[in-house]
Amino acid sequence: MSWDRFVEWLGENQEAVIAGALRLVVVLVAAYVLTRVLRRLVQRVQNKVAEHTTPIRTLQRTETLTRVLSSAGIVVIWTIALFMALQTLGFNLAPLLAGVGIVGLAVGFGAQNLVRDVVTGFFILLEDQYGVGDIVEVNQIASGKVEQLTLRVTGLRGLDGTMHYLPNGSITHVANRSKDWARAVVDVGVGYGEDPDVVRRVLESVMAEAKESSDLARKLYSTPEVLGVEMLGEYEVVWRITAEVKPGRQWEVARALRERIKVAFDENKIEIPFPHRVMISADTRGDGARRQGRPSE
Repeated sequence: MSWDRFVEWLGENQEAVIAGALRLVVVLVAAYVLTRVLRRLVQRVQNKVAEHTTPIRTLQRTETLTRVLSSAGIVVIWTIALFMALQTLGFNLAPLLAGVGIVGLAVGFGAQNLVRDVVTGFFILLEDQYGVGDIVEVNQIASGKVEQLTLRVTGLRGLDGTMHYLPNGSITHVANRSKDWARAVVDVGVGYGEDPDVVRRVLESVMAEAKESSDLARKLYSTPEVLGVEMLGEYEVVWRITAEVKPGRQWEVARALRERIKVAFDENKIEIPFPHRVMISADTRGDGARRQGRPSE
């Protein structure tokens, strides 16, 4: 098309060209304004959370979620703006939408595991199922402290130092052992000849002292409770004690209580039984048999 013919066409369609250009400008300006508003809202939400939230975990979770929602919102806004702009310029959107749908379907099939991981990770963060610093057991096969949590993977550090990386989409069951509060459970066995009233009195005294001690008081929510006899074993009577403690402190509290119980039992001459093995050996001279008792190993 020559310049003269273009000028002639432009003169004949001047109103339509101006109207189309205005619509295009309005679409682009509206998309830009909506993007700015969305980013400003996200920033205000983050600032509000930072002002009223002290735990780093909650702040990190909020930042991750707002970043994801912000990015998704921006993509949606500019995608709609692009289609509206193409329609304004006179393009036929039907073939384009069909092609985009086919490409999206192919990408969806190829990256379905990735999409599943991201969606699962998003809901893990949204519902606060667990976070960095929690002690969890995943799918009953891996347990440890959460050191990394993204939309795609969860990183667990085991007790032996092993780092486990689990795709979020493969997580079907999570046991969070440090959510809000925890409970230390201590079972201790005593001999059948011990007076239950004496045993209960000694245990309750130990628990009261533990609640007043400087090293355990800040880890306990209340005085540990002596529930009573849990089981009558083959050679011992098992007593159970429970204590509500701060998240993740149940193991160290249980160890400390066992140490205190051992000392108190020794002071009050309360027997903590252990199995014995009786060995009978024949005398080499044939004049009888000898019985030897020794603790089992």
